[in-house]
Amino acid sequence: MIFFFDTVVVLNDHLEEGILRGENGAIVEVYTNPDEAYEVEFVDEKGKTRVTIVLHPNELVSHTE
Repeated sequence: MIFFFDTVVVLNDHLEEGILRGENGAIVEVYTNPDEAYEVEFVDEKGKTRVTIVLHPNELVSHTE
């Protein structure tokens, strides 16, 4: 199970958003309706938000798993 503020790893490239497989992000929102999905924030080396995208469970894995 993935929770708010968990750190996750992206399993696929999302080139339109500039996210590559293996990048780390943080869960900032959890959706359960109509489908399970997670809003994931990616930051730059200074901690500034680069992009926030919604991903489905099969597109990411938690660092705690």
